[in-house]
Amino acid sequence: MLQCIFLLSDSGEVMLEKQLTGHRIDRSICDWFWDHAISQGDSFKSQTVIASPTHYLFQVVREGITFLACTQVEMPPLMGIEFLCRVADVLSDYLGGLNEDVIKDNFVIVYELLDEMIDNGFPLTTEPNILREMIAPPNIVSKVLSVVTGNSSNVSDTLPGATGSCIPWRAADPKYANNEVYVDLVEEMDAVINRDGALVKCEIYGEVQVNSHLSGLPDLTLSFANPSILDDVRFHPCVRFRPWESHQILSFVPPDGEFKLMSYRVKKLKSTPIYVKPQLTSDAGKCRVNVLVGIKNDPGKTIDSITVQFQLPPCVLSADLTSNHGTVNILSNKICSWSIGRIPKDKAPSLSGTLVLETELERLHVFPTFRVDFRIMGVALSGLQIDKLDLKTVPNRLYKGFRALTRAGDFEVRS
Repeated sequence: MLQCIFLLSDSGEVMLEKQLTGHRIDRSICDWFWDHAISQGDSFKSQTVIASPTHYLFQVVREGITFLACTQVEMPPLMGIEFLCRVADVLSDYLGGLNEDVIKDNFVIVYELLDEMIDNGFPLTTEPNILREMIAPPNIVSKVLSVVTGNSSNVSDTLPGATGSCIPWRAADPKYANNEVYVDLVEEMDAVINRDGALVKCEIYGEVQVNSHLSGLPDLTLSFANPSILDDVRFHPCVRFRPWESHQILSFVPPDGEFKLMSYRVKKLKSTPIYVKPQLTSDAGKCRVNVLVGIKNDPGKTIDSITVQFQLPPCVLSADLTSNHGTVNILSNKICSWSIGRIPKDKAPSLSGTLVLETELERLHVFPTFRVDFRIMGVALSGLQIDKLDLKTVPNRLYKGFRALTRAGDFEVRS
């Protein structure tokens, strides 16, 4: 049972406090937490469960906002962590992102959402589609009306349709003229390549995202051609676990609208779609930079939105960098950004130039890490393939669609 939730800014300011039970938690616990966060640094912030002298604390950090929950009673720690992740996801979806200004500008909506999501310390309604029926997302019209009328509440006067349903994440009996369901495979590739060009780590984090607009109470089954490659799977509450455990089939009654059906990892991949080969040679107070980019394993689809970024070392006074394709910009924080876009067929993109070092330095001793970004539409690099999507009670005019997208996640090349 959670007793209190705090939202802290990146400077330690308490932006929101929500007491959940009759036992009040004093704000001094936030001072204790922030003092330890400053003194211990990143090692403290990476701990999701913290035991203070008087409380158990759970923390989740998103976009510089710390979601901190407190309790003085024994409870499953994963429940507290998962609930804070749900709160962060819902707020990001409602407000279009998370930062200090957005939280303060929409304080009333954040407080109303917490009122509906947790009751007396126990999670209650965490499904985004149901919350949208209860509390209208912010928009310009609602803000103008709240100023004119003085009524800042966004809570609906009627209960959502799911209240009368036996399935809490779905309305009782929705009706659609066109019944359609679309499935997206969205994957991010995390890779680390050492200075010799060897692949140290390469894995995929993926999500199965569904957009469902089906009448009545549909019962869907989704199967994959190669489910054995999946690791660390996590499911939406609508998924029945027993069919997956026995036959690796997803059986579920979907929420209405967009939702994340499952997430997964595919580990120990052997190759990446593109290569980045940096070469840095320094002598006599200067460093010569040469970076080549090209297609390593053709995925069969166009690779676009390619960018390469690296942080210039502090000892670099100036940089003169040019490329034969794309644009090169050096930002105010000394980050060099090379926007390539698509790789042309007639030449391999290359970046070259010179870095001028501080006067007392002859050679460069700190070598940058190159971060790569790209996007591939129409292919899942993990190799995961959807076999079929079946609906037990098929309505008239059912439309089904499948898409795939792979983009770079934490993709690093060391020099």
